[in-house]
Amino acid sequence: MSFVGIQLIHGSRHCCFARQVTVVRHSPSYICTFTSTRTNSAFRLRNTAHRRFRSTVNAPKTTSTSSTFPSSSPEGEPKERSLILRIFGFIFIAISSSAVGFYMATIPIHQTIHELAHPPTDEETLNLFNPIEEDSAYVIHHHINNHSLTKTLLADPKFKAARPHLKIPPALRGHNFTGGILLGEDKIPVPPLQFSTEDGSEFVSLQYLGVALCGHPGIVHGGLLATLLDEGLARCCFPALPNKVGVTASLKIDYRKPCMAGQYTVLKAETTKVDGRKAWVKGRMETLPDDGSPGEVLVEAEALFIEPRQAKAMARVYSST
Repeated sequence: MSFVGIQLIHGSRHCCFARQVTVVRHSPSYICTFTSTRTNSAFRLRNTAHRRFRSTVNAPKTTSTSSTFPSSSPEGEPKERSLILRIFGFIFIAISSSAVGFYMATIPIHQTIHELAHPPTDEETLNLFNPIEEDSAYVIHHHINNHSLTKTLLADPKFKAARPHLKIPPALRGHNFTGGILLGEDKIPVPPLQFSTEDGSEFVSLQYLGVALCGHPGIVHGGLLATLLDEGLARCCFPALPNKVGVTASLKIDYRKPCMAGQYTVLKAETTKVDGRKAWVKGRMETLPDDGSPGEVLVEAEALFIEPRQAKAMARVYSST
């Protein structure tokens, strides 16, 4: 009886030796015949078995649940949550920035509305204009405040002093002709100092007319003088009207002498008649000599003012001008 077997003998890394063993049993002792053959097939067989063993050991454990339901990626959900959070964060920042920008943009509007609803008093307006000594308006401001006519009017209890143009909110002065556009260096550098009576019977205004108000060279434009008289006569009679406001129905101007630019002037007006919603006023523009002597009449005017039927709605707006 005999059998053939294969015995593997380790060799180098890439090959091994196979030994064929033939055993012939003729007697109680075995006679073995060995045949050695060099081959790579045995090594490949060994490596294949080794890889299968490693893949079996390292294979992840699975359960019945994983075969029933699809497995979700452990990193997918955090990424999705992160994207949603970033979108909501961007929306929040955009809304917050828009709200802050809108609030900052509307601050001047709120301030203007507040100033319209709560204008300064007549007495407060006297202290709202205070130029520094280096400013050219300082000398003019000082001259008007210390003129003998000013002191006389301040001492008269029937007159009330004010600078009514300063009741207009700063944001709106650029849209007002006499209270903003005409005010400034070389024009009317100092807001006119005005005196009025409570019953609307008399009115006085002191102002300086600069060199930028000319029509002909060196002569103040006649249209400007008409504008100042129109406003001055209106301010004179407004307190006598039922709702303290009116519009010009007619205005007659007589120019007596040229009004030279760069000089102080005084406007004087008086209400001659009041009939319901109508008021008649006359006035004049004069020079204002430094020594307090009577000035020369430059322009004379007569006007009729009528209170509109919707004056109750207008009164709140025009009370600040």
